[in-house]
Amino acid sequence: MTTHKRKLFGTDGIRGEANRAPMTSEMALNLGRALTLALKRSGGRKSPRIVVGKDTRLSGYMLETAMASGICSMGGTVMLVGPLPTPGISFITSSMRADAGVVISASHNPYHDNGIKLFGHDGFKLPDAEEAAIEDLMESPKLMGRAPGGGGIGQAVRIDDALGRYVVELKHTFPSDLTLDGMKVVVDCANGAAYRTAPLVFGELGAQVRAIGVSPNGRNINSRCGSLHPEHAGREVARIGADMGVALDGDADRVILLDEKGDVVDGDAVMALCATRMLRGKRLARRTLVTTVMSNMGLDNAVRAAGGKVVRTQVGDRYVVEAMREGGYIVGGEQSGHLIFLDHASTGDGIVAALQIQAIMVRERRPLSELAKEVMARVPQVLVNSEVSRKIPLETLSDVQKTIRKVEKALGADGRVLVRYSGTENKVRVLVEGPDEAASGRFAAEITDSLKRALAG
Repeated sequence: MTTHKRKLFGTDGIRGEANRAPMTSEMALNLGRALTLALKRSGGRKSPRIVVGKDTRLSGYMLETAMASGICSMGGTVMLVGPLPTPGISFITSSMRADAGVVISASHNPYHDNGIKLFGHDGFKLPDAEEAAIEDLMESPKLMGRAPGGGGIGQAVRIDDALGRYVVELKHTFPSDLTLDGMKVVVDCANGAAYRTAPLVFGELGAQVRAIGVSPNGRNINSRCGSLHPEHAGREVARIGADMGVALDGDADRVILLDEKGDVVDGDAVMALCATRMLRGKRLARRTLVTTVMSNMGLDNAVRAAGGKVVRTQVGDRYVVEAMREGGYIVGGEQSGHLIFLDHASTGDGIVAALQIQAIMVRERRPLSELAKEVMARVPQVLVNSEVSRKIPLETLSDVQKTIRKVEKALGADGRVLVRYSGTENKVRVLVEGPDEAASGRFAAEITDSLKRALAG
């Protein structure tokens, strides 16, 4: 089959404003048909089994129904799990031997957006080439000609115990010789998919849980809560004297931790803590951690000092996972809080990541603030995000490239510059890293101004 460059799929599935192209019921219906036909053609079951789950946003009902209708119309079997974290849907897909999984979520985006992510039978996100092949089928005028007659239409079933299965799996990722007895934890579920899951997991392991962001109404997902606004969990940690805070995003594949003072502990610090401990115990496969170009240079320094190395990929947890699988590595993630432990999950899982840090805290009997401060010395980093109305290839913007080269020359070997468009939003991101934070701020502003001039022309 001839494939093309993906138009609908970005770095993390299809995403956009709900009920506006491309995030429409018609698209979801057609995607369901194309996915089912692709699975049939790959030599699988006559009636492919496809898990469909979602987060708590209002448009989830609309897109879930459309997706299920498309799957059934092509003779597939839909396995509905309702609101469940993205990693939970990945787990259910592989554990129930389904042929594919569908997550209806826009992750950290506001409620009026939505998205669709696809997982293979093994619980891993589909590679770019398979997504492009599915897009080809969606555009084919012959797609509906492959639909079965009335007797071949598929059906939908509900998996009522999906949440319970996932909770048990999560608890198994925590060391069996430890408990969270005596630990006080604030959990902010962002009014999203983990609003039932996360409090259950920490509570059943023995923690005293203060749960916030657990009253979803379809419109309040990620709104002034969760990993996008960890200061709310931080204030609650300080207010009640908790040992730590766990701030998840809308689909719980990302986490930002808070120490006992309410201060942020980001993905870089989590990776540094886990990688250094695993290196000590000779448990880090190939002594290697995988992260993206966005992570702080201090992470490389910390891992190197512990006897390991860091491999970097382009931004997107899917690319981190691909590099991990190709290289035989087991730990990776992003500064933003997508953290992957392939020994425990096939995609980023915020709850799994929090449990790994809690295990370190319990074993070493030390507060999180002390652990995070000690593990890595950060290189000052300035990140500027700007809205854009169009995404002209950066390499074609000669004045911008000239400015970038000038900044890179000024920084020398002590710093770096990264300029990229967001894969999920209409934004351009400028990151400047160097020993002088004030200078990095000026450099980032200079590059941003150059971009604005170029993109306005």
